[in-house]
Amino acid sequence: MNSRAATKDVRWTHWAPAVFVFLWSTGFIGARLGTPYAEPFTFLALRMAIATSLLFLLALALKAPWPASLRQASHIAIAGLLVHGAYLGGVFSAVAHHVPLGQVALIAGLQPILTAWFAKPLFGEQVTPRQWAGMLLGFIGVALVVSSKAGSEVASPIGLAFSGLALLGITAGTLYQKRFCGGMDLRSGGVIQFASSGIVFWLCALALESRNIAWTGEFIFALGWLTLVLSLGAISLLYVLIRRGAAAKVASLFFLTPPVTAVMAFMLFGEQLTLPALAGMAVAAAGVALVVRGR
Repeated sequence: MNSRAATKDVRWTHWAPAVFVFLWSTGFIGARLGTPYAEPFTFLALRMAIATSLLFLLALALKAPWPASLRQASHIAIAGLLVHGAYLGGVFSAVAHHVPLGQVALIAGLQPILTAWFAKPLFGEQVTPRQWAGMLLGFIGVALVVSSKAGSEVASPIGLAFSGLALLGITAGTLYQKRFCGGMDLRSGGVIQFASSGIVFWLCALALESRNIAWTGEFIFALGWLTLVLSLGAISLLYVLIRRGAAAKVASLFFLTPPVTAVMAFMLFGEQLTLPALAGMAVAAAGVALVVRGR
Protein backbone atom coordinates (compact mmCIF):
# COMPACT_ATOMS: atom_id res chain seq x y z
CA MET A 1 0.00 0.00 0.00
CA ASN A 2 2.81 2.39 0.89
CA SER A 3 4.60 1.48 -2.34
CA ARG A 4 1.50 2.29 -4.38
CA ALA A 5 1.04 5.59 -2.59
CA ALA A 6 4.68 6.47 -3.23
CA THR A 7 4.31 5.63 -6.92
CA LYS A 8 1.23 7.85 -7.23
CA ASP A 9 3.04 10.66 -5.43
CA VAL A 10 5.98 10.43 -7.86
CA ARG A 11 3.60 10.52 -10.84
CA TRP A 12 1.73 13.51 -9.38
CA THR A 13 5.00 15.36 -8.72
CA HIS A 14 6.08 14.68 -12.30
CA TRP A 15 2.92 15.96 -13.97
CA ALA A 16 1.76 18.73 -11.60
CA PRO A 17 4.17 21.45 -12.87
CA ALA A 18 3.16 20.83 -16.49
CA VAL A 19 -0.53 20.95 -15.59
CA PHE A 20 0.01 24.20 -13.67
CA VAL A 21 1.84 25.87 -16.57
CA PHE A 22 -0.96 24.91 -18.97
CA LEU A 23 -3.74 26.13 -16.69
CA TRP A 24 -1.97 29.37 -15.74
CA SER A 25 -1.28 30.15 -19.40
CA THR A 26 -4.98 29.98 -20.21
CA GLY A 27 -5.53 33.01 -17.97
CA PHE A 28 -4.33 35.40 -20.68
CA ILE A 29 -6.64 33.72 -23.20
CA GLY A 30 -9.60 34.06 -20.84
CA ALA A 31 -8.76 37.71 -20.19
CA ARG A 32 -8.66 38.41 -23.91
CA LEU A 33 -12.08 36.81 -24.36
CA GLY A 34 -13.79 38.41 -21.36
CA THR A 35 -12.44 41.88 -20.72
CA PRO A 36 -14.01 43.53 -23.80
CA TYR A 37 -17.40 43.00 -22.14
CA ALA A 38 -16.64 44.24 -18.60
CA GLU A 39 -14.23 46.68 -16.98
CA PRO A 40 -11.31 45.04 -15.16
CA PHE A 41 -12.29 45.55 -11.51
CA THR A 42 -15.92 44.70 -12.26
CA PHE A 43 -14.82 41.50 -13.98
CA LEU A 44 -12.49 40.54 -11.14
CA ALA A 45 -15.04 41.37 -8.41
CA LEU A 46 -17.61 39.11 -10.07
CA ARG A 47 -15.01 36.37 -10.52
CA MET A 48 -14.01 36.51 -6.86
CA ALA A 49 -17.65 36.53 -5.71
CA ILE A 50 -18.45 33.34 -7.63
CA ALA A 51 -15.23 31.62 -6.52
CA THR A 52 -15.89 32.56 -2.88
CA SER A 53 -19.45 31.22 -2.97
CA LEU A 54 -18.51 27.91 -4.60
CA LEU A 55 -15.55 27.29 -2.34
CA PHE A 56 -17.52 28.24 0.78
CA LEU A 57 -20.20 25.66 -0.05
CA LEU A 58 -17.49 23.08 -0.73
CA ALA A 59 -15.72 23.87 2.55
CA LEU A 60 -19.00 23.46 4.46
CA ALA A 61 -19.90 20.21 2.69
CA LEU A 62 -16.48 18.68 3.33
CA LYS A 63 -16.23 20.12 6.86
CA ALA A 64 -12.95 21.82 6.13
CA PRO A 65 -11.04 23.18 9.13
CA TRP A 66 -10.95 26.96 9.51
CA PRO A 67 -8.05 29.05 10.85
CA ALA A 68 -7.64 28.64 14.59
CA SER A 69 -6.87 32.30 15.24
CA LEU A 70 -7.43 35.76 13.83
CA ARG A 71 -3.70 36.09 13.25
CA GLN A 72 -3.67 32.96 11.12
CA ALA A 73 -6.67 34.19 9.13
CA SER A 74 -4.95 37.56 8.64
CA HIS A 75 -1.85 35.92 7.16
CA ILE A 76 -4.06 33.99 4.73
CA ALA A 77 -5.93 37.15 3.72
CA ILE A 78 -2.69 39.09 3.15
CA ALA A 79 -1.32 36.33 0.91
CA GLY A 80 -4.57 36.38 -1.05
CA LEU A 81 -4.50 40.15 -1.44
CA LEU A 82 -1.00 39.86 -2.90
CA VAL A 83 -1.58 36.88 -5.21
CA HIS A 84 -5.11 37.77 -6.32
CA GLY A 85 -5.51 41.46 -5.55
CA ALA A 86 -2.17 42.95 -6.55
CA TYR A 87 -1.27 40.51 -9.33
CA LEU A 88 -4.63 40.17 -11.09
CA GLY A 89 -5.57 43.79 -10.44
CA GLY A 90 -2.22 44.93 -11.83
CA VAL A 91 -2.41 42.77 -14.97
CA PHE A 92 -6.01 43.66 -15.83
CA SER A 93 -5.44 47.38 -15.11
CA ALA A 94 -2.29 47.43 -17.22
CA VAL A 95 -4.18 45.92 -20.14
CA ALA A 96 -7.00 48.43 -19.61
CA HIS A 97 -4.39 51.21 -19.90
CA HIS A 98 -3.33 49.78 -23.28
CA VAL A 99 -0.10 48.12 -22.24
CA PRO A 100 0.54 45.37 -24.82
CA LEU A 101 0.21 41.88 -23.36
CA GLY A 102 3.77 41.17 -24.47
CA GLN A 103 5.14 43.95 -22.30
CA VAL A 104 3.02 42.87 -19.33
CA ALA A 105 4.31 39.31 -19.75
CA LEU A 106 7.90 40.51 -19.99
CA ILE A 107 7.65 42.52 -16.76
CA ALA A 108 5.93 39.63 -14.99
CA GLY A 109 8.71 37.42 -16.33
CA LEU A 110 11.05 38.96 -13.78
CA GLN A 111 9.13 37.18 -11.01
CA PRO A 112 11.26 34.00 -10.84
CA ILE A 113 14.43 36.08 -10.56
CA LEU A 114 13.03 38.23 -7.75
CA THR A 115 11.73 35.14 -5.96
CA ALA A 116 15.12 33.43 -6.14
CA TRP A 117 16.81 36.62 -4.91
CA PHE A 118 14.70 36.76 -1.74
CA ALA A 119 14.37 33.00 -1.17
CA LYS A 120 17.83 32.68 0.41
CA PRO A 121 17.44 35.27 3.20
CA LEU A 122 13.82 34.26 3.89
CA PHE A 123 14.02 30.47 3.68
CA GLY A 124 17.72 29.67 3.51
CA GLU A 125 17.35 28.29 -0.01
CA GLN A 126 20.66 27.98 -1.80
CA VAL A 127 20.42 29.03 -5.45
CA THR A 128 23.40 27.56 -7.28
CA PRO A 129 25.27 29.25 -10.14
CA ARG A 130 23.72 26.69 -12.48
CA GLN A 131 20.26 27.71 -11.33
CA TRP A 132 21.06 31.41 -11.77
CA ALA A 133 22.18 30.56 -15.31
CA GLY A 134 18.82 28.86 -15.78
CA MET A 135 17.06 32.00 -14.54
CA LEU A 136 18.95 34.08 -17.08
CA LEU A 137 18.14 31.64 -19.88
CA GLY A 138 14.48 31.63 -18.87
CA PHE A 139 14.25 35.40 -19.00
CA ILE A 140 16.04 35.54 -22.36
CA GLY A 141 13.58 32.98 -23.69
CA VAL A 142 10.61 35.02 -22.47
CA ALA A 143 12.11 38.16 -24.00
CA LEU A 144 12.51 36.41 -27.37
CA VAL A 145 8.90 35.24 -27.34
CA VAL A 146 7.56 38.62 -26.29
CA SER A 147 9.74 40.68 -28.66
CA SER A 148 8.51 38.64 -31.62
CA LYS A 149 4.92 39.65 -30.77
CA ALA A 150 5.48 43.22 -29.59
CA GLY A 151 3.89 46.02 -31.54
CA SER A 152 4.89 49.65 -31.88
CA GLU A 153 2.48 50.84 -29.19
CA VAL A 154 4.14 52.74 -26.37
CA ALA A 155 2.83 51.94 -22.92
CA SER A 156 1.71 54.74 -20.63
CA PRO A 157 3.61 55.32 -17.37
CA ILE A 158 0.56 54.40 -15.27
CA GLY A 159 0.10 51.23 -17.30
CA LEU A 160 3.72 50.24 -16.67
CA ALA A 161 3.21 51.04 -12.98
CA PHE A 162 0.32 48.58 -12.88
CA SER A 163 2.54 45.98 -14.57
CA GLY A 164 5.12 46.53 -11.85
CA LEU A 165 2.41 46.14 -9.22
CA ALA A 166 1.50 42.78 -10.74
CA LEU A 167 5.15 41.68 -10.62
CA LEU A 168 5.57 42.70 -6.97
CA GLY A 169 2.22 41.15 -6.04
CA ILE A 170 2.89 37.66 -7.43
CA THR A 171 6.47 37.68 -6.10
CA ALA A 172 5.57 38.82 -2.59
CA GLY A 173 2.47 36.62 -2.58
CA THR A 174 4.45 33.49 -3.46
CA LEU A 175 7.00 34.17 -0.73
CA TYR A 176 4.37 35.17 1.86
CA GLN A 177 2.27 32.09 1.12
CA LYS A 178 5.27 29.81 1.67
CA ARG A 179 6.42 31.66 4.80
CA PHE A 180 3.15 32.09 6.69
CA CYS A 181 0.49 29.88 5.10
CA GLY A 182 2.21 26.52 4.67
CA GLY A 183 -0.48 24.68 6.65
CA MET A 184 -3.45 26.51 5.10
CA ASP A 185 -6.43 24.38 4.17
CA LEU A 186 -6.98 25.09 0.48
CA ARG A 187 -10.78 25.15 0.85
CA SER A 188 -11.33 27.40 3.85
CA GLY A 189 -8.17 29.40 3.14
CA GLY A 190 -9.33 29.95 -0.42
CA VAL A 191 -12.63 31.35 0.85
CA ILE A 192 -10.76 33.93 2.95
CA GLN A 193 -8.43 34.89 0.13
CA PHE A 194 -11.09 35.19 -2.55
CA ALA A 195 -13.44 37.11 -0.24
CA SER A 196 -10.80 39.63 0.86
CA SER A 197 -9.64 40.23 -2.72
CA GLY A 198 -13.23 40.45 -3.96
CA ILE A 199 -14.02 43.19 -1.44
CA VAL A 200 -11.06 45.24 -2.65
CA PHE A 201 -12.00 44.73 -6.31
CA TRP A 202 -15.61 45.70 -5.63
CA LEU A 203 -14.57 48.90 -3.84
CA CYS A 204 -12.32 49.78 -6.77
CA ALA A 205 -15.17 49.07 -9.20
CA LEU A 206 -17.53 51.29 -7.19
CA ALA A 207 -15.03 54.14 -7.16
CA LEU A 208 -13.56 53.92 -10.66
CA GLU A 209 -15.88 52.06 -13.04
CA SER A 210 -19.41 52.07 -14.45
CA ARG A 211 -19.89 48.36 -13.56
CA ASN A 212 -21.70 47.64 -16.83
CA ILE A 213 -21.50 44.07 -18.14
CA ALA A 214 -22.40 42.73 -21.58
CA TRP A 215 -23.56 39.16 -20.94
CA THR A 216 -22.36 37.60 -24.17
CA GLY A 217 -21.51 33.96 -24.70
CA GLU A 218 -17.79 34.77 -24.81
CA PHE A 219 -17.99 36.70 -21.54
CA ILE A 220 -19.85 33.89 -19.75
CA PHE A 221 -17.37 31.30 -21.02
CA ALA A 222 -14.37 33.44 -20.02
CA LEU A 223 -15.83 34.16 -16.59
CA GLY A 224 -16.61 30.49 -15.98
CA TRP A 225 -13.19 29.34 -17.16
CA LEU A 226 -11.24 31.92 -15.17
CA THR A 227 -13.30 31.24 -12.06
CA LEU A 228 -13.41 27.44 -12.08
CA VAL A 229 -10.17 26.52 -13.81
CA LEU A 230 -7.89 29.40 -12.80
CA SER A 231 -9.16 30.63 -9.43
CA LEU A 232 -10.13 27.22 -8.06
CA GLY A 233 -7.82 24.92 -10.01
CA ALA A 234 -4.57 26.65 -10.94
CA ILE A 235 -4.28 28.70 -7.75
CA SER A 236 -4.80 25.62 -5.57
CA LEU A 237 -2.18 23.76 -7.59
CA LEU A 238 0.24 26.67 -7.22
CA TYR A 239 -0.15 26.61 -3.44
CA VAL A 240 0.43 22.85 -3.34
CA LEU A 241 3.60 23.26 -5.40
CA ILE A 242 4.79 26.09 -3.13
CA ARG A 243 4.15 23.94 -0.08
CA ARG A 244 6.03 20.94 -1.46
CA GLY A 245 8.92 22.60 -3.29
CA ALA A 246 11.55 25.31 -3.15
CA ALA A 247 10.19 28.76 -3.90
CA ALA A 248 12.78 29.48 -6.61
CA LYS A 249 12.03 26.22 -8.44
CA VAL A 250 8.29 26.80 -8.38
CA ALA A 251 8.70 30.41 -9.53
CA SER A 252 10.81 29.30 -12.50
CA LEU A 253 7.67 27.68 -13.99
CA PHE A 254 6.38 31.18 -14.75
CA PHE A 255 9.04 31.45 -17.46
CA LEU A 256 7.06 28.87 -19.44
CA THR A 257 3.71 30.65 -19.38
CA PRO A 258 4.39 33.27 -22.12
CA PRO A 259 5.61 30.61 -24.61
CA VAL A 260 2.66 28.33 -23.86
CA THR A 261 0.29 31.30 -24.15
CA ALA A 262 1.82 32.13 -27.55
CA VAL A 263 1.11 28.60 -28.77
CA MET A 264 -2.49 28.82 -27.53
CA ALA A 265 -2.96 32.20 -29.23
CA PHE A 266 -1.64 30.67 -32.46
CA MET A 267 -4.06 27.74 -32.24
CA LEU A 268 -7.13 29.73 -31.12
CA PHE A 269 -6.71 33.15 -32.70
CA GLY A 270 -4.32 32.53 -35.58
CA GLU A 271 -1.60 34.74 -34.11
CA GLN A 272 1.70 34.30 -35.88
CA LEU A 273 4.45 32.12 -34.43
CA THR A 274 7.80 33.46 -35.63
CA LEU A 275 11.18 31.77 -35.60
CA PRO A 276 12.43 33.96 -32.69
CA ALA A 277 9.32 32.96 -30.71
CA LEU A 278 9.99 29.26 -31.29
CA ALA A 279 13.64 29.74 -30.34
CA GLY A 280 12.55 31.61 -27.21
CA MET A 281 10.31 28.73 -26.17
CA ALA A 282 13.22 26.31 -26.40
CA VAL A 283 15.53 28.66 -24.46
CA ALA A 284 12.91 29.22 -21.73
CA ALA A 285 12.34 25.48 -21.37
CA ALA A 286 16.09 24.89 -21.08
CA GLY A 287 16.32 27.58 -18.42
CA VAL A 288 13.55 26.03 -16.33
CA ALA A 289 15.22 22.62 -16.64
CA LEU A 290 18.46 24.09 -15.28
CA VAL A 291 16.65 25.66 -12.32
CA VAL A 292 14.64 22.56 -11.44
CA ARG A 293 17.60 20.21 -11.77
CA GLY A 294 20.26 22.70 -10.76
CA ARG A 295 21.70 20.78 -7.81
